[in-house]
Amino acid sequence: MAETTRPEPRYGNRPTMKDVAARAGVGLKTVSRVVNGEPGVTPETERRVREAIEALGFRRNDSARVLRKGRTATIGLVLEDLADPFYGQLSRAVEEVARAHGTLLINGSSAEDPGREQELALTLCARRVDGLIVIPAGDDHRYLEPEIRAGVATVFADRPAGLIEADAVLSDSFGGAREGVAHLIAHGHRRIGFIGDRPRIHTAAERLRGYRAAMDDAGLPVDERWVAPGSTDPERVAAAVAGMLSGPEPVTALFAGNNRVTVTAVRVLAERTDRGGPPPVALVGFDDIELGDVLGVTVIAQDPAAVGRTAAQQLFRRLDGAAEAPRQVVIGTRLLARGSGELPPSSR
Repeated sequence: MAETTRPEPRYGNRPTMKDVAARAGVGLKTVSRVVNGEPGVTPETERRVREAIEALGFRRNDSARVLRKGRTATIGLVLEDLADPFYGQLSRAVEEVARAHGTLLINGSSAEDPGREQELALTLCARRVDGLIVIPAGDDHRYLEPEIRAGVATVFADRPAGLIEADAVLSDSFGGAREGVAHLIAHGHRRIGFIGDRPRIHTAAERLRGYRAAMDDAGLPVDERWVAPGSTDPERVAAAVAGMLSGPEPVTALFAGNNRVTVTAVRVLAERTDRGGPPPVALVGFDDIELGDVLGVTVIAQDPAAVGRTAAQQLFRRLDGAAEAPRQVVIGTRLLARGSGELPPSSR
């Protein structure tokens, strides 16, 4: 039996309907009818066309087809960091909504760089996505105004847009932090440290504001040595933890402003315990961490899937013609008490 030989691959030069027509010995209109499932083709001719399609590896150009309808059936998602579990869950939820609408999701990471965010968002617009979901790295989004006026539906997630009016879906960073710190206060703590992300980031600023509000609610002063915003680099966070736990009046509890800070704080506190150091320090983290339930870490848990799902649903509402004023939706958080946040102050 003779072997069927396939043509050598032509990388970057995909087979066209013209190639299929030439191989099958038919006209372009006949190939178009077979590809699009239209009537008017004999069974024998259809067989030859399908054999040619299979041999060449031809795929229908859906982008050209949908462009004729004015929509590309794609949306873009600009994330901070795909490796972060929070954004992984958010992205998956957006993708599920997109699939339900027959739409492809294209995403990329800004790495918390405003310039990279702008470049990525505008590149997606240049590829004619129907809409964008943006998790902002920067605080000035006027660069998107021409795209929005041109019809690119845009929703911001996790953080609001800067200097423009746009739909946004946020977690309750302020309320969650306030609840977490109040929880520590309710367990007897008066000297509570806050270690957060860079204050220019909306969520970091809101969580710091929630910390201060809880302390103020309880009539407790805040020593500025207990407040350490900055990068989430482990060395910086570890140094902040060590500083707050040193001296004659160290903090007795810590509130960690995000999951990266919490992970570093857990490691530092575990090392202190392993070395037979002072009694354990209470800890509440904002956002859950992997194995947090096993490690007994009390957290303020966000719902990233709800944030992503709600943002995507709002985006498709806009694409379907919803014309109301920009909306801001706030998704609630919940306290998960697992042990670390319920430790009483040490006698030291």
